[in-house]
Amino acid sequence: MGGKHYLPLTDEDRREMLAAIGAGSVDDLFADIPAEVRLKRGLELPPALSESEVLKHLNGLAAKNKHFQNSVSFMGAGIYDHFIPSVIKHITGRSEFYTSYTPYQPEVSQGVLQAIFEYQTMICQLTGMDVSNASMYDGGTAVAEGAVMGCGATRRSKVLVSRSVSPFYRAVLKNYFYSRGLLLEEIPLKEGCTDKDSLEKMLGDDIATVVLQQPNFFGLVEDMDDVADLIHAHKAVFVVSADPLSLPLLQAPSEYGADIVVGEGQGLGVSASFGGPVLGIMAARDKFVRQMPGRIAGETVDSEGNRGFVLTLQTREQHIRREKAASNICSNEALVALAASVYMSTLGPKGMREVAEQCLQKAAYARDKITVLDGYVTPFSGAYFKEFAVTLPGDPCELNRKLLEKNILGGVDISPFYPELPNTVLIAVTENRSREEIDTLVRELEGWK
Repeated sequence: MGGKHYLPLTDEDRREMLAAIGAGSVDDLFADIPAEVRLKRGLELPPALSESEVLKHLNGLAAKNKHFQNSVSFMGAGIYDHFIPSVIKHITGRSEFYTSYTPYQPEVSQGVLQAIFEYQTMICQLTGMDVSNASMYDGGTAVAEGAVMGCGATRRSKVLVSRSVSPFYRAVLKNYFYSRGLLLEEIPLKEGCTDKDSLEKMLGDDIATVVLQQPNFFGLVEDMDDVADLIHAHKAVFVVSADPLSLPLLQAPSEYGADIVVGEGQGLGVSASFGGPVLGIMAARDKFVRQMPGRIAGETVDSEGNRGFVLTLQTREQHIRREKAASNICSNEALVALAASVYMSTLGPKGMREVAEQCLQKAAYARDKITVLDGYVTPFSGAYFKEFAVTLPGDPCELNRKLLEKNILGGVDISPFYPELPNTVLIAVTENRSREEIDTLVRELEGWK
C-alpha cells in the first residue's frame, strides 16, 4: 500500500488496471474535462491521519451535537422526543428484517409479509379505516398522495387544504401539484383552527379533496363536527392527517367521516435521526383501495388450508404504465413500519393510551406554568394535545440560544410560516419530559426578554 489512503490498492494494482483499459495515468481518465475548469493544484487538506486518529476526530465532532439523548427537548412541529422501547432495536436489527429496501416481490418471505400485514391491521384499528397500505416515506408525502387519491377518485383537480395543516406538508403538496397541473387553495384560520365558514363558502362541485390535520400544526384539536357532511355534500373526498399517538384519546377519524387518513408515524418508536427515515401512514375506506399507492399485504390460505400471507395489491409504476400508475412512489418504509408495529404491539392499547394521557397532562402543566409568566401569551384558547403555541416577549432565536447553553432544545419558531404570529414558538411536551425538566424550562423563561 502506498500509505496515502485507506483503500487496499497498491501502486502495482493501479498500474495493472490502467494498462487493462489502455490508460497511461489516472489523469487520462479525466481528459474529457476542459482544462480551464480543472483544479490545477492539490486539495488543501490537512495531513493524513491514522484510522484511530480519524475516529477520535469524528467522535469529537459528533460530541458537539445536541440531540434528544444529551438534551431536554421541547421541540416538535412534526418530529418528537417520544420514548422508544429497547425491544424495537433488537427486532428491527435482526438480519432477516434489516434492510431499507422495499419488499415488493410476490415471493418475499412469509415473515416480512406477516410483519407488513400486522402493521396494516394495527393502523386500521387505530384509525377505524377499512384498509391500510404498507407505509410511505413520511407524513408530507402521505398527505400529498392522499390528496392526489381524492383527485383520481373524483376526476377533479382542485384541492382545499387548511392553513392549520403543517406548512412542511403544504410545501410538499405544492410540489406535487405543480408537477401534476393540479390546483391548490388554502382555507383561512379562525382562532388557530380551520375556519369552517370559509370552508363552506369555498366548497363547490369542482373540489376534489379537502385536507385537514388533527391535532393541527398548532397542537389544537379541530372541531370535526359536520365537516364531513359539508365536504360530502359536494361529493369531495375528506383527507385527515392524524397524529397516531393522539388517537387513543381522540375520536377515530372514521367516526367523524374521514375518507382517507394519513399521518406521520415517527412517534411510534422511531428515532428523530435528523429528520429521517420516518414513516408515512395511510389508511382509507374500502372504496378507495384502487387509488391507494404503494402495496397491501393480505392474509390467505394455501391449497392445504395453511395460513399464509401474500402481496395482494400494488399499483406501482413498475407493473403498469407510468402514466397509468396511482403513484410514482417506488419504495415504502418497511423497516420503519416494522418498528412501528413492534411499538404498537409492545405497548398495546392500554400502553398507548397511557402515553397519550401523559402527553396531554404534561403539556397542560407546562402551558399553565408558562402562560402565567410576564410577557408570555398563548395566541389560541382551544383544546390541545401535546403541543401549544406561545408568543414570547422577545426573539425566539435569542431565547433558544440561551436555552441551548443549558442543554435545553427550545420550541420551534413558527413566525417564518405565519407572519401574523411574530415571536411565536411551538412547545412540545411528550411523555419523556419530567416535572423537574418542565420546571427548569419555566425558570429559564421567567424574567427573560
